[in-house]
Amino acid sequence: MKFNKWTLGLAAVGVVSLASAARADETNMVMTSLSSTTISGYVDVSAQFNPGGGGPANGAPFAATPAPNYNFGNKANGINLNVVDIAIDHPQDESPWAAGYHAEFWVGPDGNTLGVGNDIRQAYILLRTPVGNGIDWKVGVFDTIIGYEGTTSSGNPNYSRSYGYNLEPTTHTGVLGTYKINDIVTVEAGVADTAYAGAGAYTAAYNTTLYRPTFMGLATLTAPDSFGWAKGGTVSAGFITTSGGTAAVTIPHVSGDGATSYYMGFTLPTPVSALKVGGAFDYLDAYDLGAYTWDLAGYSTFQVNDKLSFNLRAEYLNAGGNTAYATGSVNGGAFITGIPGPGEVLADGKQQAQEITATVQYSLWANVLTRLEFRWDYVNHGNGYASAGSSPTPEQDAYLLAAQAIYSF
Repeated sequence: MKFNKWTLGLAAVGVVSLASAARADETNMVMTSLSSTTISGYVDVSAQFNPGGGGPANGAPFAATPAPNYNFGNKANGINLNVVDIAIDHPQDESPWAAGYHAEFWVGPDGNTLGVGNDIRQAYILLRTPVGNGIDWKVGVFDTIIGYEGTTSSGNPNYSRSYGYNLEPTTHTGVLGTYKINDIVTVEAGVADTAYAGAGAYTAAYNTTLYRPTFMGLATLTAPDSFGWAKGGTVSAGFITTSGGTAAVTIPHVSGDGATSYYMGFTLPTPVSALKVGGAFDYLDAYDLGAYTWDLAGYSTFQVNDKLSFNLRAEYLNAGGNTAYATGSVNGGAFITGIPGPGEVLADGKQQAQEITATVQYSLWANVLTRLEFRWDYVNHGNGYASAGSSPTPEQDAYLLAAQAIYSF
């Protein structure tokens, strides 16, 4: 332990001991470190009513079992604890070789979406290298870089997730670099463990392998102040690809085969200051199924005041292939499948569906976000949804009425 001259002088005349000085110095180091560490999180609860539709957990007769990120539990017709989120952060400073970390944990039913026995939502080290304008790295478990919606519900405009969200991975275990070329252009690139689990689904677990690496990239353009009312608008385009070209390719210890997801999205202010619009296009090419699925979504938010907003989402989904590939809305809502309806044969082997979601969002209490939402799903061919009850029957329509409250701390 090194001491400064003032401490050594006091010790020489017996005013302080070197042992006590060492303990005080260690305490100061700990307190300095803790002073820059933050703890945050939220508690997410909901109440949901699904008239006539309960999702595959109620016995959907022809929907394939979805991957963990396809269904946040069977919440139909119930009052639900969704999740308790706890995050610990030590942010980077402005130095050229800055370091930090983010550790986030999920406790509750939605934690099952992270994989059996896992409660780690994200956990990564932040590192900066002084190359050009500086490259910021994430090393560990981090959110996927593509998609209009994210896994954290409060960051989305609606309570229920979109079809497009279900076509994307949720998290990756790997290395991701972010480089801001200038105030307009930002790029991200990374490599991660195998993300595609096969059968049209991505894995949500973080303990996968690098037998077939996943590569990713994203470019984002941000409108500068000179764009007037459009300033702050963003346009993004990116991809996620897991190696493996045909269903015949087999690699030990790896299930399924490869896939590639493409994404484009934008958010844009309008000349009406209270109105913001957005759009997203998701495309999933599942090699092992020989099928592709794409989704087109539109969003709008009208911010009445600091507390009240109205959010609207509309989607069109085209699911390809005569396979058991399934996708669907989360939160115990409706599910659709690429399989034609009973007794129906489609020449193109595809299934189309649409959904419209309207959400009223209001902040009545401090730190609490509250929502009321109505959603309608409709499948074009056959009957793509499961009705509730002990003997479920297929339905062409599905409905959702839900209320949500999120307390953030």
